[in-house]
Amino acid sequence: MQPELWQPPVELSAQEEQIVKRIRKAKLFVFLRKQRSKLLDETFQQELAGLYRASERGQPPIAPAQLALAIILQAYSRVSDDEVIEATLMDRRWQLVLDCLDTDQAPFSKGTLVGFRQRLIEAQMDRRLIERTIEMANQSHAFGPRALRAALDSSPLWGAGRVEDTYNLVGHALKKVMRVVADRASEGAGRSRSGSGGRTGL
Repeated sequence: MQPELWQPPVELSAQEEQIVKRIRKAKLFVFLRKQRSKLLDETFQQELAGLYRASERGQPPIAPAQLALAIILQAYSRVSDDEVIEATLMDRRWQLVLDCLDTDQAPFSKGTLVGFRQRLIEAQMDRRLIERTIEMANQSHAFGPRALRAALDSSPLWGAGRVEDTYNLVGHALKKVMRVVADRASEGAGRSRSGSGGRTGL
C-alpha cells in the first residue's frame, strides 16, 4: 500500500502555544511547525508518496511528509539517525514539529528513516526538499533563508547518504559477480568429475 497523506493540525493547540513561547530561540522548529501544512501540501505529498511502489500487501509506509520534516531537522541539527529517534522521544521541539507530543513510542524506526532518505536521494528529491524549505522560509520571513541554506547545503547528511547509497550499489553488483563466479565454478567442477569418471572406466 502507498502511504496516506499526512494531515496534522494546522492551528497551534494551547499546549503547543506554551511550547512555542518557551523555544523562541529555536526558530527553525517554530517555523516548521507553523509552515508544515504549506511546505508539505497535498501536491508535494503526492510526489513523496510516489517514491513508494504501490503494493496490495503489507502495512502502509510511514507518512513521507513526517519523515521529510525529520530529515530537515536532522540535516540542520547535524545529528545521527539514532539521535533522531532519541529526539522524537525526548525533545519536545522535535515532537512539536512531528506532531507526536508526549509520545512514548518513536513515530518511525531508524530503518524507515534511512530507507526514506535513500529514496529521496535516488529520486533526486533531496534537493527539491531543501529548495522548497528555503523558498518557504523566504516567503514567510519567519526564518532567514540564507542561514537555512548554508546549514542544509553544508550538512554532511546528504553526502553521507550518497556515499552509503553508492556502497550499496557496489555491494549488490559484487554479490551478482560472486554468484556468477560460484555458479561457473560449480559447473566446472561437475564437468571435471564427469570427465574423470569416464577415464577411470577405460
